[in-house]
Amino acid sequence: MISLLKNYLPILDIILGIVLSFLTIVFLIRLILTWYPKIDLSKGFWLLVSIPSNYILNLTRKLIPPIGGVDVGPVIWIGVTMFLREILVGQQGLIKLAIHKTLM
Repeated sequence: MISLLKNYLPILDIILGIVLSFLTIVFLIRLILTWYPKIDLSKGFWLLVSIPSNYILNLTRKLIPPIGGVDVGPVIWIGVTMFLREILVGQQGLIKLAIHKTLM
């Protein structure tokens, strides 16, 4: 079991780091795109931004409707993804600590 952890924790660390960084960038782009409402997110490059974020943002809009016409969902998810990234794969993250513990 421990040898299995030794093999897969570094891979999990890298994959989670990449996924959470990608999601942070996607939500940051979505936040910037709220300033340009005429951009069609269903065409071209914008599909790479809208597909991973639409489902999550739609759920957030049901819980927290736009305030004064401003969608706060991307701001919330930027904070959540950055928090998760720091807690899980940051310098003192849980996965880093587990990797260090299995090496000892």
